[in-house]
Amino acid sequence: MAGYGTLNLPISHAQEKAPANERIRLGVIGYGKRSRPLMNSAMRQPDTQVVAISEVVDERLRHGLQTATNYYSDQTGRDFKGVNGYVDFREMFEKEDLDAVIIGTPDHSHAVQCILAAREGMDIYCEKPLTLTIHEGRVISNVVRDKGLVFQTGSQQRSEYNHRFKRAAELIRNGYLGEIREVFVNVGPPPVPCDLPGEPIPDGTRWDLWVGPAAYRDYNEILCPQGIHNHFPAFRQYREFAGGPLADIGAHHFDIVQWALGMDDTGPVSIVPPEDGSQRNLVFTYANGIRLTHGGDGSITFIGSEGTLKVGRGQLESDPQTILQIELKSTDRPVYESTNHMRNWLDCVHSRGDTICTAEIGHRSASVCHLANLGYRLGRALQWDPQKEQFVNDPEANQLLFTRHRAPWNLKEFES
Repeated sequence: MAGYGTLNLPISHAQEKAPANERIRLGVIGYGKRSRPLMNSAMRQPDTQVVAISEVVDERLRHGLQTATNYYSDQTGRDFKGVNGYVDFREMFEKEDLDAVIIGTPDHSHAVQCILAAREGMDIYCEKPLTLTIHEGRVISNVVRDKGLVFQTGSQQRSEYNHRFKRAAELIRNGYLGEIREVFVNVGPPPVPCDLPGEPIPDGTRWDLWVGPAAYRDYNEILCPQGIHNHFPAFRQYREFAGGPLADIGAHHFDIVQWALGMDDTGPVSIVPPEDGSQRNLVFTYANGIRLTHGGDGSITFIGSEGTLKVGRGQLESDPQTILQIELKSTDRPVYESTNHMRNWLDCVHSRGDTICTAEIGHRSASVCHLANLGYRLGRALQWDPQKEQFVNDPEANQLLFTRHRAPWNLKEFES
């Protein structure tokens, strides 16, 4: 699709927005249900400029371009023409001078898109779950670290939802629940193999680009809905493209568990699925003895020697209730303060500091989801070394840490 011209905002808007040469030039990959609010949030910041959008469905691409164009036209008071559209994000990388990129595509595409952006030296905001496999996450984290890039994983619960999760993490990390003994995370089941029948590819849908690095399969609208839609597509249900409901909300909730327990740079050491073969009640154990169960009756439940705390997007309660009345002391350890996930990323792009959910943190949280899925898939107990990121004496399980990327997406970074 042809571009819309070059970027320029009039000097008269300098007080509201940073000067044009000081703004972060953003590219957006994907313009579906999740990417729309991400782009809108970034676009409305005073120090950004969305200059390009890549999307494999023509109608969505046109909608994204029109949304950005209308916004900047309203801001400038003139007919603005400064946002370019591409069906292939690689062409966007070749033709645009981008400082940073927002990735809001399906899970199976994240790793390749992150690495190609990192090769160009772009800072990255990538939606969760960060990857499809544990190996992909390790590669992303290493490349981002080695290139000195600023990376934000889209685990917004650390920054938002009225700071319920932050409050829970602070109370737990400072010992106000006593010694943590058990944690329960109530999220959905693991993914299933994709068995959807093939359907005709709609006009304007670049299906081969949507499939990207995954093994090719025929189009089905359940995976990639037509046009502008207001639901989250069900590609997340299928193993080839995502980690199921377990990794969808689990990437949020297990992330909070890792944060609250001070485990952002590690993970559990054992994974025990239920003996009855059900898709619930798998148990992790950490090296310090804390048990984490996929199950429970709330969003996240922490059980300590001094009480119980439940936290969710609309819930924060404790037993006894006095725990929530505790005020942190000056000697307590506060957790990272962020009130807006997108703003936190942009601030760190300027400062070159760490975001609240770096690539390493996003990788470690996604790994918990992947470990649960592998435990259910293999149906037997597994021992995990979180430093080596390998299963102990289990070649079969270790083979499942990797995925084979389809040419031409089989980048050298992912060669094992």
